[in-house]
Amino acid sequence: MAKTLVLLGAGTGLGPAIARRFGGAGFRVALVARNHERLAALADQLGAEGVEAAAFPADLARPAEIPALVDAIRNRFARIDVVSYAPLDLNGFTPAAELTTTTAQRLLDLYFLTPIALVQAVAGELRARGEGSILISQSVSATQPAPVLSGIGPAMAATRNYIQSLAAEIAPDGVHAATLQIGAMIRGSGVHAALLSGAIAPNSEFPEIDPADIAEALWELHAKRDTSDLQLP
Repeated sequence: MAKTLVLLGAGTGLGPAIARRFGGAGFRVALVARNHERLAALADQLGAEGVEAAAFPADLARPAEIPALVDAIRNRFARIDVVSYAPLDLNGFTPAAELTTTTAQRLLDLYFLTPIALVQAVAGELRARGEGSILISQSVSATQPAPVLSGIGPAMAATRNYIQSLAAEIAPDGVHAATLQIGAMIRGSGVHAALLSGAIAPNSEFPEIDPADIAEALWELHAKRDTSDLQLP
C-alpha cells in the first residue's frame, strides 16, 4: 500500500511544494487547510500530475477537532506515514506591546496545542509500525526573538521544545520528529502576498526562499533522519 503524507497548512506557497515533493516520491497526500475551494483545486492539480490527493477542510486553530480529522484521513487512506505541519496566521505579526491574551491563545492553539493533538492522534500508529516522521515547519522567531513577531515566536518556541523532547522519546521506535526553522520570506506564501500588498511592513533582514527548497529540506529530514532541528537558509 502506498504511503500517505498528511499536509496540514496546504495553502499557497509552501504547501503545494511539499505535496509535489512527497507526491513525486510516491506518497498519497491528505491536504488540510481552511479554504475548501483552494484545497479542492490543489487536489485536482495534483491528480492531473499523477499524485493521489484528497481535501480535508479544517480550522487548525481548533485542537479539539484534530482526532476527528485524523480519523477521516485514516478512513480515506487507511494509513498515515508522515505528518507535515506548516500553518499560517498573519495575526502572528504582532508587536509585543500590542499582543493580547486573545490573540496569544489562538496562536497557542494553532502553533502549539494542535501539534500536541496531532502527536497524540498519530504517534501510536507510527510507533507500532516502526517508521514515519512528524515534521513541523516554523518561523526562525522560534529560536531568534524579533520585533513584531511576538505572536508566533513564543508559541513556536514552545513547540520546538516539545518536538525536541518528543524526538528523543520516539526515535528508539523508528519514528522521526523534527522542526524546521525558516528565516526567509517564502515566495508565493500568504506572508509574501501580504508583504507585496503592503499589509505588513517589509523587513530587509529577511531574504526570500523558494518553497521547493524548503520542501526538499523537509524530504531530507524525513529520508535521512540525521537531525531533529534544522534552520534555513
